[in-house]
Amino acid sequence: MNILLWVLQALAALLYGSSGVMKVFMFDKISHDVPSFGALPRKVWMTLGILELVCTVGLIVPDAFHWHPPLTILAATLLAVESLLFIWVHIKYREVAPTIMSAVLGLIVAFIAYGRLVLYPIL
Repeated sequence: MNILLWVLQALAALLYGSSGVMKVFMFDKISHDVPSFGALPRKVWMTLGILELVCTVGLIVPDAFHWHPPLTILAATLLAVESLLFIWVHIKYREVAPTIMSAVLGLIVAFIAYGRLVLYPIL
C-alpha cells in the first residue's frame, strides 16, 4: 500500500505542479484556449496555482523527510477540495474532458489523503 500511495503522490505532484506552473506563469498564454478560465478572476486563478505549487511540495517533502508528515494529508485534502471547484467550473462551461480529468485527479488525491490517514498512516 505504501508503494501505491507513493506512486500516486508522485503522479499527483507532477500533474498539479504543471497545472500550477501554467496558472501562475503562463496564464495569459493559455487562457485564450480555455474558455473556463473566464469563470474566475485572474487573481483567483493565480492563487489557485500557488496553492497547487505549495501542495505539490506538501505531497512529497513532509512524508519523504519525516518532517510533519500530516502536512501530506493536508495537501492532498486541499487539492481534493480544489478539484470540486474545478469540476463545478468545467460543468458550468460544458467541458466534458476537463470535468472528467478534475474528477479523476480529485479522487486520486482524496485516496492519498485517506490512504495516508487510515490505510497506511504516517502520523
